[in-house]
Amino acid sequence: MMKKILLLSAFVALGVVVSSAQKYGHMNFGSLVSSLPETEAADKELEAYQKQLVAKGEEMAKSWQEKAKGYGQKVQSGEIAPIEQQKQQAALEKERDDILAYQQEVTQKVQEKRQELLKPIIDKAEAAIKEVAKENGYLMIFDTSVFNSILFAQDTDDVLPLVKAKLGIE
Repeated sequence: MMKKILLLSAFVALGVVVSSAQKYGHMNFGSLVSSLPETEAADKELEAYQKQLVAKGEEMAKSWQEKAKGYGQKVQSGEIAPIEQQKQQAALEKERDDILAYQQEVTQKVQEKRQELLKPIIDKAEAAIKEVAKENGYLMIFDTSVFNSILFAQDTDDVLPLVKAKLGIE
């Protein structure tokens, strides 16, 4: 009976040691990614790309406005025959629709470019997090930048400084 009690208490003690050895960490992943120098360069490249696309859209809109103004003046002065008027109006409507489609395309292209630029940065950050977790014995690291992802995190360590050190940033 005494052996069973000793054996049982040994298992309980071992369980306490094992469970207390589990480490959990937390960090703000968004803060990490935004602090990387590569992110600033990607943001600048994305901004330049977006400006280029927007400038083209503005040129298209300006050209359309000039054509529409000229068309309106010709209609008011009676310079255009009704059949030609319909043709020009249809052409202006098509051009307007093309401009609207281009605006949607710009949004999609900017989003795709952003993903393209951030993917290697995110991959690098995730790799550093995995290395820090393995080197420091973390069972899990929670991302505090995601709303409502942690309900209780009293006994966790903020590993952001360790990951930044691994990446060579302050």
